[in-house]
Amino acid sequence: MNVNGKPFRTIWFDDDGDTVWVINQIKLPHQFELMPWRHLADAVQGIRSMVVRGAPLIGAAAAYGIALAMKDDPSNQALAFAQEELFKSRPTAVNLRWALEAMRHRLAPLATSERAGAARQEAALIADQDVENCSAIGDHGLEMIAQMWTKSGQRSPLNILTHCNAGWLATVDWGTALAPIYKAYNAGIPLHVWVDETRPRNQGSSLTAWELGQHGVPFTVIADNCGGHLMQHGLVDLCIVGSDRTTARGDVCNKIGTYLKALAACEHQVPFYVALPSSTIDWRIRDGVKEIPIEQRDPKEVTHLSGQTATGQMATILLTPGGSQAANYAFDVTPARFVTALITERGVCPASEDGLAELFDKRSEK
Repeated sequence: MNVNGKPFRTIWFDDDGDTVWVINQIKLPHQFELMPWRHLADAVQGIRSMVVRGAPLIGAAAAYGIALAMKDDPSNQALAFAQEELFKSRPTAVNLRWALEAMRHRLAPLATSERAGAARQEAALIADQDVENCSAIGDHGLEMIAQMWTKSGQRSPLNILTHCNAGWLATVDWGTALAPIYKAYNAGIPLHVWVDETRPRNQGSSLTAWELGQHGVPFTVIADNCGGHLMQHGLVDLCIVGSDRTTARGDVCNKIGTYLKALAACEHQVPFYVALPSSTIDWRIRDGVKEIPIEQRDPKEVTHLSGQTATGQMATILLTPGGSQAANYAFDVTPARFVTALITERGVCPASEDGLAELFDKRSEK
């Protein structure tokens, strides 16, 4: 995707193969900053502090982290240590575990002298595959949006509501939930996006709004609690969100607040789609509410707010009475029965065990 007219991915190797560059998402939307990672510790801290975030990007970042570790020390002990440190950096997104397993499978049989080069190649391959998958998600979602546009009589722009950031900043490129929106916009389908602010980290109002603006897609930022009102008054044609982990039967774990949007959509018969690559599916679990660990982050993300002042300076302010207790659950789980369909790189399927099993040829494994 483009930033000020220049194409960027969210993560890439420098030409020398020794440095990984990432977009520092903590600085957005007020400052576009590129950050270098040169060692394993940089990648671990970058994932943990949310310099990079979004399930697919976390997976790619973990792969690059392994490559940095192998550059410094390709021993078995260093490989095991890197896997453990990266795995602990964020607990919810299953893509992280998937990428680490892919890297271990590729590197473990090799001689130590071969690991650094192989790790760079495998990390780059994981990143390239993510771009292909997200582009395919966009193509399949475009077909769905085009059908809705035709069915609507093509009288006015489609209003799409999204939650958090599941755009190209959450992946290596294109995004998941926003990929169909970008493809539809590029195809000339008129649309408008309602952007939930997504408290407490405001990844909708800061990241989604920023990247939609960079691409020229019309959008309006709304308070998180506004979505139900808009649906009640017929101002939302469909919802598209992303996923940090999806169970084998179609339950979806996504940024906190997604569940409430799904409930409102169900009440008002608004289609509720979830876009995700197959690396986000956790085939080992079925009941998302009971089995998915929900990350609890620093309460200060709830009690404090950061932004740009009228003078252009960045500042953090306290919102609550001093000493207030705060809970910061980062994700919630939307049961499959509230999801209209899942949009994946292989196509669109019902949010069900049978739907996923058929789409991904898992019937023989059931």
